[in-house]
Amino acid sequence: MEYEVVIGLEVHAQLLTDTKIFCGCSNKFGETPNENTCPVCTGQPGSLPVLNKKVVEFAIKAGLATDCKINKRSIFARKNYFYPDLPKGYQISQYELPICEHGKIKINVNGKEKEIGITRIHMEEDAGKLSHEGIDRNSSYVDFNRTGTPLIEIVSEPDIRSPEEAAEYLKQLRNTVVYLGICDGNMEEGSFRCDANISLRPKGSDKFGTKTELKNMNSFRNVQKALEYEIKRQKEILEEGGVIVQETRLWNADKGITESMRSKEEAHDYRYFPDPDLLPLIIDDSWIEEIKKSIPELPYEKEKRFIQQYKISRDDADVLVSSKILAQFFEDTVKYCNDPVAANNWIRVELLGSLNYEGKSIEECKLTPEHIGELISLIKKGTISGKIAKTVFREMYETLKKPEQIVKEKGLTQISDEGELKGIIENIIKNSPAQVEQYKNGKTKVFGFFVGQVMKATKGQANPQVVNRLLKDMLDK
Repeated sequence: MEYEVVIGLEVHAQLLTDTKIFCGCSNKFGETPNENTCPVCTGQPGSLPVLNKKVVEFAIKAGLATDCKINKRSIFARKNYFYPDLPKGYQISQYELPICEHGKIKINVNGKEKEIGITRIHMEEDAGKLSHEGIDRNSSYVDFNRTGTPLIEIVSEPDIRSPEEAAEYLKQLRNTVVYLGICDGNMEEGSFRCDANISLRPKGSDKFGTKTELKNMNSFRNVQKALEYEIKRQKEILEEGGVIVQETRLWNADKGITESMRSKEEAHDYRYFPDPDLLPLIIDDSWIEEIKKSIPELPYEKEKRFIQQYKISRDDADVLVSSKILAQFFEDTVKYCNDPVAANNWIRVELLGSLNYEGKSIEECKLTPEHIGELISLIKKGTISGKIAKTVFREMYETLKKPEQIVKEKGLTQISDEGELKGIIENIIKNSPAQVEQYKNGKTKVFGFFVGQVMKATKGQANPQVVNRLLKDMLDK
């Protein structure tokens, strides 16, 4: 039997506010355990939450960017469950009336555009974190610094039909919240994390199969691999006449498998009810309009513009828009050299290659668009060859000197003078009678030998186009 895959994703994005969602504690990551805590975020008796306005603004931004309806009235609810890192015994979230609903994200997989529906975006507080490092396996340390960190949870419709679509959806969503400046998108630190619900059903059926929830996936690659494994596991069970159990499973990246964690909770297990300490949230139209004006060009639209405006491939555009800073670096470079194809090649191959080798990101790059743009301009003018330009780039990357300065200091100017090159070529032809004879007898591959000899004689500084033309003219006489 053929099966159809049905996937829905729940994404938690930690918001880049200075303070937590309901108190004034610092929201900074990586502080000493339990340093950023107070009676409110640790749920001490008599303490009362006060909503952070910036959290609401960021949630509205996310909703507008994903074409959601912004609800003018939303309600906070208590989600009740016990866990050691949840000191109150409940999490303040939103349930029946979230702040954003009915949106969408556009993705492109293998050249096909598709819309993935977004059911809802709601605000909530994060729980603390358990640590098991450096202690016996029967104990845990609890760090409450993360307790009360503001989150938005973005819940997709079950519109995703493959692990590739899931990874692309996640990538577009992450790029969106990073472009908005509301989340840093760091999956390794857990500030952008994903749970996946996946089920299989007979192809053509409109009835959903029994789903399992997957957790502990901290990269796009792990999400894709976990889903691929789970599809295979569920398919084998169904083909053998078995039954899929509704449960939560963890992805074990070391073993490349999913492992059962617990039975899957339903909404009624959490006993949701409106939080009595927080009034309904009322938002007016003027605030929504004000926030709308601050929405930048988003990655999906930027990618389409790059393809059309700069005539680069979708794969190249996809890489360039993966970072807002990288996309701006590219456009600024184009302004200097007026050659988007060359700018794309030098940034993608040489610049990103050098940064990756050092384990650095574009945010840590010390070279400027002016450096790359000026280098490309020197090639276009014929001042240096593409081969010499790579030598100049390496020096430029290490010293931050301008390329023109490096060319002058090292005497790397390209030799384009025909009189000078003719003399060199005549000498090489005179000293290579055997190769000349081979060329005359139709063995044209030996032409490369002559080019190599000229480059050797000029230390790679001869203009390749001029060399090729002069060589052909002189050998064909």
